Amino acid sequence: MKAKNSITPAETAVPQVVVTAVEDEEQPNFATISASLAEIRKLTGVIGYILRDDSSAAIDLDDSEKIFEFATLSSVVYDSCLQMAKQCKLGDVESMLVEGEKVKVLCMGIGENKISVFMEKSATHAGIIKRILL
Repeated sequence: MKAKNSITPAETAVPQVVVTAVEDEEQPNFATISASLAEIRKLTGVIGYILRDDSSAAIDLDDSEKIFEFATLSSVVYDSCLQMAKQCKLGDVESMLVEGEKVKVLCMGIGENKISVFMEKSATHAGIIKRILL
């Protein structure tokens, strides 16, 4: 018996990518960032976050069944944006924002900590960056 595959072309939208250069030299630690993210998580429009370093991770997402998808997205966005910044000779990167059709992800690297905050497209990310860097 032969399986029938049906492939339909998906609508593709080009995501918007924003990269910001680093200005602040202070490097908060994992516990400090985790506490800030717990407060940010309560904001309207924030879907969740992933915080990771070399030895641990903290994950808080609305849909726990999609942790793998969000973790993969987080890693790919972070690595790809850093690579683009390097190729374009932008210097050190403070934050990376990728917007999809319904969701956007803000990625930041602070020292050894990698942060991804997932939010609805309508949510404001500028205040989140400031809160993380405080």
